[in-house]
Amino acid sequence: MQYEPVIGLEIHAELNTKTKMFCGSLNDPDEKHPNVSVCPVCMGHPGTLPVINEEAIQKVIRVGLALGADIPEFSQFDRKNYFYPDLPKGYQISQFEHPLVKGGTIELPSRTIRVTRVHLEEDTGRLMHDKGSNASFVDFNRAGVPLMELVTEPDLRTGEEVRQFGEALQQILRYVRASDADMEKGQMRVEVNISLRPEGASEYGTKVEIKNINSFKYAADAVEYEIRRQTEVLEGGGAVAQETRGWNEKKNESFSQRIKEGSHDYRYFPEPDLPPLTISRERVAELKAALPELPREKVRRFRGEYGIEGETAEIISRDRDFADYFEQVVSEMKEWERSTPEQEKRPAVELLANIFIGDFLRLLNDTQSTMKDVRITPENFGQFVALVAEGKISSTAARTVFDGMFRTGADPEGIIREKDLLQVSDTYALEAAAQKVLAAHPKPAADFKSGNAGALQFIVGQVMKETKGKANPQMVQEILKKLLISH
Repeated sequence: MQYEPVIGLEIHAELNTKTKMFCGSLNDPDEKHPNVSVCPVCMGHPGTLPVINEEAIQKVIRVGLALGADIPEFSQFDRKNYFYPDLPKGYQISQFEHPLVKGGTIELPSRTIRVTRVHLEEDTGRLMHDKGSNASFVDFNRAGVPLMELVTEPDLRTGEEVRQFGEALQQILRYVRASDADMEKGQMRVEVNISLRPEGASEYGTKVEIKNINSFKYAADAVEYEIRRQTEVLEGGGAVAQETRGWNEKKNESFSQRIKEGSHDYRYFPEPDLPPLTISRERVAELKAALPELPREKVRRFRGEYGIEGETAEIISRDRDFADYFEQVVSEMKEWERSTPEQEKRPAVELLANIFIGDFLRLLNDTQSTMKDVRITPENFGQFVALVAEGKISSTAARTVFDGMFRTGADPEGIIREKDLLQVSDTYALEAAAQKVLAAHPKPAADFKSGNAGALQFIVGQVMKETKGKANPQMVQEILKKLLISH
């Protein structure tokens, strides 16, 4: 029998607000010392009262609007009752029946994934286990941090779709400045709900939840493993247990943690210390008007406006700051474009795009830098592209110049002068160098005349060596062909 996987996701993302969800303690994900960003409210001391963080509300609404979701006028916080050492109050303030966001979609290449809801809650503390003893410690710096939870409909079918959905949501969260969504820092966590049913059946199978997966690759791996595991259970005549499982990335397998609880086990009821929320239509309209251009729209515009094809537009648009910087450089190139023939303008923008996804991205990754660390001004970047487009520096010299610009922030012409990298395009100088090389290497010259076209590249290389890499290679090739044919 063939089985169809049915997959839904629950994705948590910590919001990058200045303070926590219901108190004035700092929300600092980089704090290294435990139990520093705490106060009586987030520690659950008796007599303390929560106050709603308006910034967190606005960020979740922006996420909902970016998903094309509905923002209800009425929303409400609830108490989710359970005990765990990292939960100082003995309950979690969350949302149950009246979330901030309802509906929405994310488009994948294979299908449209429906979003059920996005709600807001507070995060828990963090348990740390000392390997040298039997003790466990609790750091409450994270307790009370605003936490957004997005729940999808069971529309996904493969591990690859899970990865694509996670990356698309992460991109949206970063674009609307709601969350840094850094999975390595635990700012975004994935929980997968998966069941199998016979192909063509309408009823769902028994659902298994895999919790707290901290990378999209692991989420995809967990799904594919769980599909295999559940298939083996069913084909062996067994029944899949409704349970919560964890993911062991070292063994590449899931493991049982506990029997899956239902929502009734948490005894939800409206939070008595917080008033219901009324979201005005005027405020929603203001937040919608302030939304940035979203990734899919930006890719479409880059392809149409700049003629950037294929994956290039998607790579540049993955990060909002990266894409904004690209357009700043394009803007700086306007003056150069005004004095450039029309047919050369688009190739220059394509050249810029190739530098962005090539050397620029390479240096950002190699140095583990963010756009905030970039020292090259858009003006200097545009000047560099113009120099390359005009053939004033060779491709080899261009990499040297760009590396220097990235390290120091210096202007390209200064680096070219300092390192004497200006490309030689003087016909007489290049002819002299070419004649010298032909005299020193008669055999490859004779080979070329005999029909060995590959010999020309060797001679071009020798001319480049003679000019210390500063010769214009296209001009060298034309000059050599002319000299070889005429002799």
